[in-house]
Amino acid sequence: MKYPLLATLVASLGIGLSGVANAVNVDVNIGTPAPVVVAQAPVVIGWHGDRYYDGHRYWERQEWEEHHHHHHGDHDHCPPGHAKKGEC
Repeated sequence: MKYPLLATLVASLGIGLSGVANAVNVDVNIGTPAPVVVAQAPVVIGWHGDRYYDGHRYWERQEWEEHHHHHHGDHDHCPPGHAKKGEC
């Protein structure tokens, strides 16, 4: 006799709570996200891999050397950054 009464009580409680849950309206408004602003990375003049950037354009290594390789007396011109690496 206890179990049918308990089952009826649980069923009626579930039905009653489901009606209350449908009657309650809860809205959560977080708002629109802030815009994402990405700053452009500063461009560094010099060698980037096998290309050289002179502030205006990228040069392929062979093209840069042909255009900028001038003889100054007994020593050759060394591209920026190469002397520090011991490449000249």
